[in-house]
Amino acid sequence: LTPRQYGYPFSSLADGALAGPATEGRRIRLQGRVFDGAGEPVPDAMIELWQANAQGRYNHPADKRSDNLLDPDFKGFGRVGTDDLGSFVFATVKPGAVAEDQAPHLNLIVFMRGLLSHAYTRVYFADEAANASDAVLNSVAQERRGTLIAEAEETPAGPVYRFDIHMQGADETVFFDV
Repeated sequence: LTPRQYGYPFSSLADGALAGPATEGRRIRLQGRVFDGAGEPVPDAMIELWQANAQGRYNHPADKRSDNLLDPDFKGFGRVGTDDLGSFVFATVKPGAVAEDQAPHLNLIVFMRGLLSHAYTRVYFADEAANASDAVLNSVAQERRGTLIAEAEETPAGPVYRFDIHMQGADETVFFDV
């Protein structure tokens, strides 16, 4: 039986589509590429994305807040591999803020060859005023914060946020200890 035959609204539990047909919120795409320390694309990385729904609530048992409603058509988790150019794409909705001191963001985990421990980072949205008061983003040195910001481009299909991941080098993405 497939997940849909069990009544789950998605065709797969781990793919790049986090939002179902009736998911609430502003539809967005997150796309980018993964680069190694030499600036070469990483064709065999795996990217996991975890995020809150449009109301700012995670679809996870640890998020027990009752003031933000769960969206039954939103899974909040996706996983994709990169292609030969190191590219990845997620189709989702823009998340709400999960707390007063946190701007809307996405949580990304990078798995790849030669990486013994996963690399954890966050993706913030360039068009969010709340970034200025985000506790985590403001804990990062000003000159490095740009590595956590996804730039928006309006397309006929809706907003696309661009976020490239640099594992090492001058443009290295900020990664967090968990």
